[in-house]
Amino acid sequence: MNPISLLFGVAVSGVVLTLLYGMRAGSQADTEEVDRLYTVGGTPLTLEEVELSQPFSERVLKPGMTTVLQFLGRMTPQRNLQDLQHRLVVAGRPFGWNVVSFLGLRLLAALLLAALVFVLTLFSDQTLGRRLILTAAFGALGYMLPILWLGSHTRRRQSALVRALPDGLDMLNICVGAGLGFDAAMTKVGEQWDTPLSHEFNRVVAEIRLGKTRRKALQDLSRRTEVPEIENFVATIVQADQLGVSIAKVLRTHAEQMRIFRRQRAEEQARQATIKLLFPLVFMIFPSMLAVLLGPAIPPILETFGSL
Repeated sequence: MNPISLLFGVAVSGVVLTLLYGMRAGSQADTEEVDRLYTVGGTPLTLEEVELSQPFSERVLKPGMTTVLQFLGRMTPQRNLQDLQHRLVVAGRPFGWNVVSFLGLRLLAALLLAALVFVLTLFSDQTLGRRLILTAAFGALGYMLPILWLGSHTRRRQSALVRALPDGLDMLNICVGAGLGFDAAMTKVGEQWDTPLSHEFNRVVAEIRLGKTRRKALQDLSRRTEVPEIENFVATIVQADQLGVSIAKVLRTHAEQMRIFRRQRAEEQARQATIKLLFPLVFMIFPSMLAVLLGPAIPPILETFGSL
């Protein structure tokens, strides 16, 4: 096997394991802390017993990893923090990461990948200059991998929001038509579903209850998601609220338009399927078929030309 290929595979595996550990550490539910406060019989546990009942990874590894990530994150210049904060918000704050933790994760991935590559190149006959170049290149790759993952996660979340929006508008229309207010209808959607859209609706209602105006809360929803369909929905609701137009009629019209857009989007994706199938057919299926069909004829052809 090519040493460079082996080196690349091992290095990328190390960074992927680091990212997976960070995601696993951040995805633990907060309700587990409440469940540990009581035993099976309902007897309250002391704080020391609760701490000792947690696994070693929760008591030692996770706090240590969090401390390291925060320390590394503080070493990053402050000029890009606001942009990164916005990108994390658009992505839905995956695994509860904040800016400092995510920056620390990027630096940790870069350092681990660079150190791993440098150590592995010590066992090769590469010159010092090539070792340093490989180390710097893979360190930059490790620094960019979390950003690439965050962009992919953001696109998946935005796609989920677009898919859930037509049904959400239909349910809002039904609730408003049944006599509920707009805020209560959003609360009902948040109670019935477990989608990114329902979570955003719950956040909008919570912000309104905390004193933020409906217009401001909806505009924050538009900036927080960066989905054109949601931006149009927010603009329509804000305009209807300012002009005193019935929200029920606006929701009914907008829901019909979203159903039309969903059907058109499905037809567009169906037309693109033939183009997307072209590349697997040309590069994967056709070569295999040619090898099966023409493979038995190749040895006689070679013997014929070899005897000439």
